[in-house]
Amino acid sequence: MRQRPADTVSAVLLALALHVALLLLLVFGLSWTRSNAEPAFGSPVTAELFDPEALSAAQRRALEAPPEPLPEPPEPERLPAPEPVEEEAAPPPQPLPQPMPEDAMVDPQPRAQERMPEPDTLDQDAARREAESELAAEREQEERRRQEQIDLTERERQEEAEQQRRLARQQELEKLRAERERLRREAELAEQKLKQIADARARQASEQAAEAASPPPGRPDGDSDLAARYAAALQEAIARNWVRPDNVPLGQTCRLYITQLPGGQVMSVEFDASCPFDALGRRSVEAAVRKAEPLPYRGFEPVFARRLNLNFTAQDR
Repeated sequence: MRQRPADTVSAVLLALALHVALLLLLVFGLSWTRSNAEPAFGSPVTAELFDPEALSAAQRRALEAPPEPLPEPPEPERLPAPEPVEEEAAPPPQPLPQPMPEDAMVDPQPRAQERMPEPDTLDQDAARREAESELAAEREQEERRRQEQIDLTERERQEEAEQQRRLARQQELEKLRAERERLRREAELAEQKLKQIADARARQASEQAAEAASPPPGRPDGDSDLAARYAAALQEAIARNWVRPDNVPLGQTCRLYITQLPGGQVMSVEFDASCPFDALGRRSVEAAVRKAEPLPYRGFEPVFARRLNLNFTAQDR
């Protein structure tokens, strides 16, 4: 809408009138504030206490001098009265301006539709070939992973079979070692039995030769009772130092041969092949003979023999 010159003049006059009214209000407000700013009871009074004797001579003279009169305050400046402002008459209503062709409302033009690009056949073929190549690569990779998994499973199966074969060979070797150890022990036992049989035969031959050379103890003087008491003393001395193993039953008898010196010192202890005691029982009897050393001798000199044939009976003390 176009603005006319008459409208501009009326607007300027209204603005000037408004500024003049504001200036008058400001002047009257300042004068009213100054007239009412003074307090009703004047300025406040202050006082200070001091000692007259402590003042100097100059201060005493100043106090004794009469006070000077205060100057009268100047009269307040009065502002000039504002000039009356003539009220400007309101302008008469103006007719509405005629609409101009250039000021007419025009509907906006519709926005042109964006042009869709036409698909490129070459790009589609390249994308299709690329997708096919990617799919083929994925299939090849999947086939490779599947083949690797098959190879890994086959290797694990072969390793497990090889481990089982090694375990079977190790078990066979252990069985062979155990069988070899059993055969070795049996051979040692057989050798020991043969040695015991040979020793027994040798002892039997020596005993027969000794019996043929000299009569048994106690018989030269016919004192068989002393020989019986000597045998009982030997049995008592050995049994006193013997601890019966659990696998040796009570009342079981073992024949042993003791070689001694005059005075009862033991030289050796041997067992007859017919002794039913096992190795532990024989060792316990030999330990008891060693502990009973020296064997009974004093009082049994007439029936003493360097080699004793003793039948030891298992019994608890």
